[in-house]
Amino acid sequence: MSLQQKVMEKMKEAMKSKDSIALESLRAIKSELLLLQTKGGASEELTAEDEIKLLQKLVKQRKDSAALYLEQGRQDLADPELAQVEIISQFLPEQMSDEAIKIVVAKIIEKTGATSMKDMGAVMGMASKELAGKADGKAISIAVKQLLG
Repeated sequence: MSLQQKVMEKMKEAMKSKDSIALESLRAIKSELLLLQTKGGASEELTAEDEIKLLQKLVKQRKDSAALYLEQGRQDLADPELAQVEIISQFLPEQMSDEAIKIVVAKIIEKTGATSMKDMGAVMGMASKELAGKADGKAISIAVKQLLG
């Protein structure tokens, strides 16, 4: 079942249960999917990789918004954003733990022969490709900094 079909099923459930936050999140996913499809050409099917990137972008936007709201002391605005993160995250593959990310990054560092922070760009590039969809870019960056720094 494609992401779009899964989203439509969840939207029906959210409408029946009158879950406005879930509905808002699902509509955002549907909207972004449609925009991506029309941008790429109507006949072109989205790859699973494209779908994962789109979902990660939506999660990141909401996490950033929630962080800003919390900085400003607006818990009332941050809570719906964090709830949307949970709903959108349901469609992402299971995220790797910090330890698992470190293991993969350590192997990449060994493979590339990186020794200092100067090599961070090369390590990040390889790690981001290898961990696409399985780990957040920020978590990868933290692991690289810890292992190189």
